[in-house]
Amino acid sequence: MVHARTILWAQWRTLRNYYPRGGVAWSAAVGIIWYGLWTAAALGLLGVFSETGNVIMIHNVLPSALLMVLLYWQLIPLLLATTGASLELRKLRSYPIPDFELFSLEVLLRLSSGVEMVLLLTGAVTGMLLNPGMPRWWPWAVLLFVLFNLLIGVGLRELLGRLLARKRIREAVFFLLVLSIALPQLMLTRRGPGSFRILALLAGQPWWGWPWSASARIMQGQDVLLSGAVLLGWIAAAGAFSWWQFSRTMKFDATAAGAPSSRKNAGPGFMEAFYRLPSMLFRDPLGALIEKEFRFLLRSPRFRIVFLMGFTFGLLIWLPMALGYGGYQMGPIPDRGITPFFFRNYLTVVSVYSMLLLSEICFWNAFGFDRSAAQFYFLAPVSFTRVLVGKNLTAMFFIFAEISIVIGVCALLGMPLGLQRLAEAFGVAAVASLFLLSAGNMQSVREARAVNPAASFRSGAASRIQAMLFVIYPIAFAPIALAYLARYAFESEQAFFLVLATDGVLGLAIYRLALESAASAASRFKERMITALSVSDGPIAE
Repeated sequence: MVHARTILWAQWRTLRNYYPRGGVAWSAAVGIIWYGLWTAAALGLLGVFSETGNVIMIHNVLPSALLMVLLYWQLIPLLLATTGASLELRKLRSYPIPDFELFSLEVLLRLSSGVEMVLLLTGAVTGMLLNPGMPRWWPWAVLLFVLFNLLIGVGLRELLGRLLARKRIREAVFFLLVLSIALPQLMLTRRGPGSFRILALLAGQPWWGWPWSASARIMQGQDVLLSGAVLLGWIAAAGAFSWWQFSRTMKFDATAAGAPSSRKNAGPGFMEAFYRLPSMLFRDPLGALIEKEFRFLLRSPRFRIVFLMGFTFGLLIWLPMALGYGGYQMGPIPDRGITPFFFRNYLTVVSVYSMLLLSEICFWNAFGFDRSAAQFYFLAPVSFTRVLVGKNLTAMFFIFAEISIVIGVCALLGMPLGLQRLAEAFGVAAVASLFLLSAGNMQSVREARAVNPAASFRSGAASRIQAMLFVIYPIAFAPIALAYLARYAFESEQAFFLVLATDGVLGLAIYRLALESAASAASRFKERMITALSVSDGPIAE
């Protein structure tokens, strides 16, 4: 790891010059809150695992707990369309750095996608070390389990990154990925024969040959030699797989894989007519601005991936909760006449989830894809207010297009639909979008940052997402919560839609004020904004 210090130093200098001091302070404050909550959870685990009377409970739950840690570490980043920090191999290939050193650093960077799980494991292991009923040294074997997660994370990331970089198979790979992640949930929901095998992994004592089971047995000092051999075998297999995938990525040309076909188009076709649609509905320059957004977003792999996630992964991830009592019966809970919340509001929940997936592109960093080309907005004879309106109308179009596709899929699945449910889904999305656009316009101007549109997944950690989650989202959704509270209090749909309509009027007023404020801020901070959008990533993608 001779060159690791140099790479980390260059990354630190890049970040120091990239982010303004206010942005660093804000991210640090949000990070303290986010990881403070996980630290509190780790302290809770420390208390539970340090109790002598909980030895039997630890024996029963530890394998399943380690499996949940593995699933969170590997799958949650995909759910959030992010992969954590990683090396920018394009910028490091020209330097005489051995591939194995780059691979080792990449393995360490996988910690950035599982810091929360490291905190929880630290709390649990510390509790086991303080528990008189547990062995003194064997809990440290959790480090082997962490190493297994780091290695398998590198292999999966490199494999998925190469597949999603290929232009013609990107969407097919994504659909297969969604189905593979959602299939266990669907099997559990249907209560079929396969669901019992899945439950066996999550409850009781799973097969001794699984890596999480072997890790749990070693940590408790049980069958150390056999379990150690099993776990080391898994680590060796994960290391070989990850090194194989990393070596292939080092030789992989992502630009060539994502290049368009050399064949000439037969004619304008449907997509060209679709791109021209905004110019037919709106006068220039607004129509031209929206047309430009249409062309760029639909050609961006990152946008297409999150758009596809909305009506595929979003539908499947919430389906088990929507199927009602016990996870298998649709409709009211037997003998109680209560319709489950997720069943009654399934369409709205999926619509909001789809909107939040698009928020990073459509709301919080609207100029990210423009990058240095954003300086054109300050040179062209067009008001910056109109530029923001064009981006906001584009965002609203794709949000409502996403919801429309979700409705079509729900109809194919036989989910109950009606005018009331449709009005609720579109109404909630529209009102939430007004508040989110109001905050997003300010965020896009004050905290602009360049984004690589060719990357299918976001590389950076989720500190910005956490900021939205902790500060803006509760405020933006508070008026909508009042509408649901009115429905509950008055047991009236009219009360719900009346409050929602009032929220819409309030949202329009706030949006107009925020729009003017964002345009004014853009004129004051345009140099800083253009500079931030012109800066590329350092040797480590953040």
